[in-house]
Amino acid sequence: MDNFSFHNPTRLHFGRGQAAQITQEIPVGARVLLTYGGGSIRKNGAYDQVMAALTGRHVVEFGGIEPNPEYETLLRAVALGRSEQVDWVLAVGGGSVFDGSKFIAAAIVLDPAIDPWQIIGNRTPLASALPLGGVLTLPATGSESNFAAVVTRRATQDKLSFKNPLVFPRFSVLDPAMTMTLPPRQIGNGVVDAFVHTVEQYLTVPNEARVQDRLAEGILQTLLEIGPRTLAQPDDYEARANMMWAANQALFGLVALGQVQDWATHAIGHELTALYGLDHAQTLAVTLPWLLTYRKTDKLAKLAQYGRRLWQLPGDDAAVAAVAIDRTIAFFETMGVPTRLSAYGIDALAAAEAVAGQLRRHGRNRLGEGGRLTPEDCAAIVRMAL
Repeated sequence: MDNFSFHNPTRLHFGRGQAAQITQEIPVGARVLLTYGGGSIRKNGAYDQVMAALTGRHVVEFGGIEPNPEYETLLRAVALGRSEQVDWVLAVGGGSVFDGSKFIAAAIVLDPAIDPWQIIGNRTPLASALPLGGVLTLPATGSESNFAAVVTRRATQDKLSFKNPLVFPRFSVLDPAMTMTLPPRQIGNGVVDAFVHTVEQYLTVPNEARVQDRLAEGILQTLLEIGPRTLAQPDDYEARANMMWAANQALFGLVALGQVQDWATHAIGHELTALYGLDHAQTLAVTLPWLLTYRKTDKLAKLAQYGRRLWQLPGDDAAVAAVAIDRTIAFFETMGVPTRLSAYGIDALAAAEAVAGQLRRHGRNRLGEGGRLTPEDCAAIVRMAL
């Protein structure tokens, strides 16, 4: 196990009615920028609960943050926040709203002489950020309790990230009841997203991080058990609760400690979203199985461990690894998230060249554990997703 330091300052309020905790978290008299997406928060009960908890605070609303938050949209929120002199940001929605709100919280207080795009890629230091809290309504990314964010700039076909401890949410509310109205597509995406987040930290090489391996396997096993149940029984509170907690823990930070990590699936997936507008989870589903197949020899020990512990597969390492990949594909398909680019009407051969070009342009020339994947390797992986 490698050395590590760990600190997560986000306070989590989990369960029914926990939006009421906002009253204790955000001081009376605060000027709050309330950020959200397309308006579903008015249907799932989140908006009314949040507004009740914000009594005594000045609230400025900004809606319309996209599923892949767009830089141009976020700049409008920054301008509104500055003009209204807000001193808090409250995100209500899924990971995209949280990601976008992290950028907003940092950009509002950024020196006006600095181009806000410099925040992306950590190209400018951040001296401060507005305090940020949130209410999660779409479990998937774990953004509600980590310090990473991904932003899309459509004009230049960029989907890039930044990380900074200053944008850790001060608190987040996780109420499974607020997820009851999610459509099947978002549930399937959320389960696949959390699954791949876990795998990126787990399916690499043995590193004697036994507790972390068991944490990862527990999250994955939970997703395998409750994913189909959540789709089949939309009003099952316990299934929703376990899905929400599994998605949070996938990127809370504990699974990665002392581990060798991959993240090449995400790098490829981000380029597919920037190029073709696919949902984040869809890009992960069309990348991960073929990346695992392409790198089966490198990852054989952990793939065999995964196959035996998660899928109870017998046989030698090579056989177990191959079947485990097939079972993963079947699970994603069961969740309604196809694993072939053709299912989305995309030519894999053209996509492979486009992704390689994007990776070169972004300087992503050595990906995965050990930096073994070149843009050419990534193109080969995309071609496998015919």
